[in-house]
Amino acid sequence: MSRVVRFHRVGGPEVLQIEDIDVPAPKAGEVQIRVRALGINRAEVMYRSGEYVIQPSFPARLGYEAAGEVVSVGEGVTAFAAGDRVGVIPAFSFADYGMYGEVVNAPASAVVRTPDGVSFEEAAATWMAFTTAYGALISLGGLKAGETVVIGAAASSVGMAAIQIANYVKATPVALSRSLAKKDALLQGGAAHVLIGDDPALREQLLDVTDGKGVKMVFDPVGGPQAKSLIQALGHGGTFFQYGALDARDIPVPVMDILGKHLTVRGYELFEISTDPQRLEEAKQFINRGLAEGALRPLIDRTFSFDEIAQAHRYMEAGNQIGKIVVTV
Repeated sequence: MSRVVRFHRVGGPEVLQIEDIDVPAPKAGEVQIRVRALGINRAEVMYRSGEYVIQPSFPARLGYEAAGEVVSVGEGVTAFAAGDRVGVIPAFSFADYGMYGEVVNAPASAVVRTPDGVSFEEAAATWMAFTTAYGALISLGGLKAGETVVIGAAASSVGMAAIQIANYVKATPVALSRSLAKKDALLQGGAAHVLIGDDPALREQLLDVTDGKGVKMVFDPVGGPQAKSLIQALGHGGTFFQYGALDARDIPVPVMDILGKHLTVRGYELFEISTDPQRLEEAKQFINRGLAEGALRPLIDRTFSFDEIAQAHRYMEAGNQIGKIVVTV
């Protein structure tokens, strides 16, 4: 028996229930993990409230990220053994797996070893944020030393990861925030500049910090009308990555900028990386190397206990965190 989090109807955090269930032995290609920590993600809040890209089938499990120790492995799994310290990468559907539990099964392709010196809490806070940021900035965007990337909603866990990755490759990260209340935390987290995301002068400010050349890349989960200024601030051959819709209004695309500067505007999601075996392996190597060197390290805003899972979701919904929310098991 294992305690797991399930819900039987969509709704607020109060629908989450901790229940005892039998966890089956891992199937072929699966790894069974004794969970020590969980990472909380916006996607889980959306799934619980019925606003995600798939609808839950009840009773529903949820949870993309976990870290712990391998209990056992299924047939055909040779990369892991009992006792290994591992983390879980979001590379599966909530319809198939959920990591909110004391003991869980995960597909071996989504499991990665945790480097020495990285705690369970840090491992649980790593893979959604850093893989999402790595995929756009490095795997698809090819960000290089000396180039400038603008990071929307920069105080989020993905935003803070993007700042670190930009610094890791010696690029210049410019952080956007709703207000300057988080400016000091963002500068301390590695941002070279902190600007207000809806400032009417944002385009001019971004041109100023790049000496008029324009930015190489925008990595934005917000969207909405203000995206026009960000697209206009791109330099020749620049790319605008939209990876969320915190503002669900349409993006106004300035056609003459697109044509004149040969810009790319594209949607992006983590699963472009986590479901591509080659890109996922490259992500694992890049992120683990950064973790081992100490150049990459998730910022944990606050931790909750497993029994406080509903409180953790309420805290996520409030949107005041800087970095990752973690639940210890």
